Amino acid sequence: MFYKDDRLALFIDGANLYAAAKALNYEIDYRLLRQEFERRGKLIRAYYYTALLDGDDYSPIRPLVDWLQYNGYALVTKPAREYVDAVGRRKIKGNMDIELCVNALELAPRMDHAVIFSGDGDFRPLVESLQRQGVRVSVVSTTRSQPPMVSDELRRQADNFIELDALRDVIGRPPREGEAET
Repeated sequence: MFYKDDRLALFIDGANLYAAAKALNYEIDYRLLRQEFERRGKLIRAYYYTALLDGDDYSPIRPLVDWLQYNGYALVTKPAREYVDAVGRRKIKGNMDIELCVNALELAPRMDHAVIFSGDGDFRPLVESLQRQGVRVSVVSTTRSQPPMVSDELRRQADNFIELDALRDVIGRPPREGEAET
């Protein structure tokens, strides 16, 4: 599945990965995640995609974003849009699919293996295109949540599906003092 001489690139859909890990009741340690994939091949790039809400003095994702920028991740952000849905609930929209696709297709000639951290079925055509260019594609998400966080079409299109829950002991953050394990 992974070869030591593979040129690897990680494409992390931040919101999707966060939701999948939360559904599995664990936090990801991004230092350990990077180290794990550096062991699996020659990591040429690790992208992290997220939308940020403008105007907020403090965003809960800001410390993570800052840490990622200083620790070897290529951070791709754009402003999130805030709106009120038909029922009157405040919603935030910040889709990063196009940015992820463009980066993956641009990098395709220089990588052997793409690892996409998302279960979004909209990425199936991207996976298909990368495969036509000779790039192997692994998808990291979960089928163990209710409902599953990965689309069946994406999972089937990928060369390899990596169950996020199976990575818990490798990339999971240990519970903090005072936190009960569930």
